[in-house]
Amino acid sequence: MLVEIENLRIAFQQQGEAVEAVRGVSLQVGREKFAIVGESGSGKSLTARSLMQLLPGNARCQADKLSFDGIDLRNAGEKTLRGIRGKRVGFILQDPKYSLNPVMTVGQQVAESWRTHKGGSQRAAMAAAVELLNQVRIRDPEQAARRYPHEISGGMGQRVMIAMMLAPDPELLIADEPTSALDATVQAEILRLINDLVTQRGMGLILISHDLPLVSHFSDRVAVMYAGRIVETLDAGNLANAVHPYTRGLLECLPSLRHPRDRLPIMTRDEAWKVS
Repeated sequence: MLVEIENLRIAFQQQGEAVEAVRGVSLQVGREKFAIVGESGSGKSLTARSLMQLLPGNARCQADKLSFDGIDLRNAGEKTLRGIRGKRVGFILQDPKYSLNPVMTVGQQVAESWRTHKGGSQRAAMAAAVELLNQVRIRDPEQAARRYPHEISGGMGQRVMIAMMLAPDPELLIADEPTSALDATVQAEILRLINDLVTQRGMGLILISHDLPLVSHFSDRVAVMYAGRIVETLDAGNLANAVHPYTRGLLECLPSLRHPRDRLPIMTRDEAWKVS
């Protein structure tokens, strides 16, 4: 098992009071495609970032168990974490235009990621960068490697981010809303690319998204989060048979071309769902 989390709680101090953003989350992820879905503020990204120990400075993180490949992350030192971040666990962020360095070519940035974890000469790193850009299906990767981030599209920028994360050959890939800044057609292309690369390399995947139907096509299991808790976990192929009223509400709010409605239902929430 790659990831084991038991009773994870993440709190922030607000006006002298501790406010819990993640409340008792427990999950296990192996070399599979695991999706976490829910609305903004439900605790999806914080849960994933706890594995990298990349939480905000004012966050207080507690867990009965928080491990990656048997390594206890709760009290791990910086040296141990540096051996995990990027090298064994890759993290794809939401919007490449905020993540890529504007004064370096994309080839230099991919090469830097490769060289940081694998060493070697600058020439070998650049050759590896071009090959990685080719693997993420960028046309004419040698020309693309010479471009700066402002010279490429959002979809290509996200492919560059994926190439950077794949450079060290990680065992787990965390994709945090990797398609939120892209249009619908490019979203499917990027998710299909991630799906194919994860399958080919035998990695584990944690995919974070708002879009239930989309992730269900690219994952094995889906966990639904609400108000800092996982309210339901089920096989992706069984999503239509979800039983929790929150999951049912999310599904029923979706428009359908086969069954059009004059008005979509409004999502309702029950305070009882927040009770630990």
